[in-house]
Amino acid sequence: MHVLLDDDLGRLTVGRLRPWHHALARVQAGRLDRQLAAGTRPETSAILAARAMRLTSMVYRRALAASLQRMLAASASASRSPRARPRLAVAPSSAGVARQPVVPLRLDEIARSASGLAGLAVCLAEQGPVPARGVAMVSQLLADGGGPLYRTGGREDLDAVIERACHALIR
Repeated sequence: MHVLLDDDLGRLTVGRLRPWHHALARVQAGRLDRQLAAGTRPETSAILAARAMRLTSMVYRRALAASLQRMLAASASASRSPRARPRLAVAPSSAGVARQPVVPLRLDEIARSASGLAGLAVCLAEQGPVPARGVAMVSQLLADGGGPLYRTGGREDLDAVIERACHALIR
């Protein structure tokens, strides 16, 4: 597979992605997503280009959109039945493996921002190319356990994050 990469003189050249580029992109996904979300161009390195290709694939975008839809459904369900609100829980353990904590969603905040989150899901699931930056922003939003989907009093407002991600997706 070939991609465009910056050369030492700042020009775009055709480079070949190797299997280890894809492997490193998977291992370093969190760091690479932060870089892409911050505006680093995918052409900067082969590993960033590999991660950007994964992020912008329809399979990955549809998976992110489905995650957003599940959050919206959980929020709607909790608003209909307040006693059914999920509490801090632990994931089931299998054969003596340590249990992973489950971070509770801020369902009230999700309900308040439902239209924006639904719009993000639609943008992600639509056919056609989208900028890697926007997809990386949504990936970060979903993965950041200290972010506005999960933590009260976080450093960022959910509506502001949604607005930036929507803007980045439609560029």
